Amino acid sequence: MIIIITMLKNNEYFGAKVKSIGFDSNEGKASVGVMEVGDYEFGTAGPELMIVVSGALTVKLPGEDSWKTFKAGQEFRVPASSKFSLKVAEVSSYLCRYL
Repeated sequence: MIIIITMLKNNEYFGAKVKSIGFDSNEGKASVGVMEVGDYEFGTAGPELMIVVSGALTVKLPGEDSWKTFKAGQEFRVPASSKFSLKVAEVSSYLCRYL
């Protein structure tokens, strides 16, 4: 039997246009959230794996000159100690795993 222990933490960013619930489990730290339409910039402490659950995220990753759109089921990685930009054209949800 696998037991998952979670501690939930509510987060809001950008005037509550981005909301997430952070949790700890036996698979590590993660958060699941929803983004309203808008443009955002996030910073990372450690490396992150972002998985688009619904909608789409158009992303400009550190060191890249162009934007790339990731749709539901697709993922991208963000290096530690960096910033990345997002354009959200429709309400979208994601799962972020802190690696």
